Amino acid sequence: MNLAWIDAVHDLLDEIEMCDGPRSLVTLTENKFFSSGPLSDGTTHGTGHAYVVAVQGLLARMLTFPVVTVAALQGHTFAAGAMFALAHDFRVMRRDRGSWWLPQTEAGLPFTAGLSALVRARLTAQVAHEAVVTARRFDGYDALAAEIVDRIVDVDTIRGLAVNMARDHNHRAGPALGEIKARMYAPVVEALRLCSSGTREAPAGPAPAMTWRTKTDRCAASHLFREPR
Repeated sequence: MNLAWIDAVHDLLDEIEMCDGPRSLVTLTENKFFSSGPLSDGTTHGTGHAYVVAVQGLLARMLTFPVVTVAALQGHTFAAGAMFALAHDFRVMRRDRGSWWLPQTEAGLPFTAGLSALVRARLTAQVAHEAVVTARRFDGYDALAAEIVDRIVDVDTIRGLAVNMARDHNHRAGPALGEIKARMYAPVVEALRLCSSGTREAPAGPAPAMTWRTKTDRCAASHLFREPR
């Protein structure tokens, strides 16, 4: 994950938004990493500021994208990649290998207000605390139990499952869905500082007040994808 990659993703998202009719989005990889990349407070590295600004702009866009999105986590998913996965509506992860984790504390890199807001909005309080403070690596089974992902499957079926999950929601695509997401995650988007013009601003000032998501707040649709007991 770098600035050129982020710009390329924005171009592809532009194409999807300009399409008409039912549609949804699945993101996946062709190697052992779903996506990765370091995240800092913008001062640790010479290019840190521009990088964090670009990452946060992409996260805000994915979080409010006007189609249903599914991330197929075929391999290791960490740092910026872990945040990118959280910005999707649903996540499918391989059960046998791979992991999801936020290694910022191990690298001594603080979270920005926007990244903290995203974690608080998408994870339960205890899971978010453990993931951020201890940099715990969640394998497929642990990630499912912690509700970080919605399904775990064998790697050879992950793509098909993700596509089927997304296809079930093709008819929901459109401006109304984007507006619903924008209102639901308004404090997170504000914290990520996404400009209306599409340019990415630097995170500045305190984040808006956020409340922790509880397990009972989770969208009922996600439970449709649970493994049978």
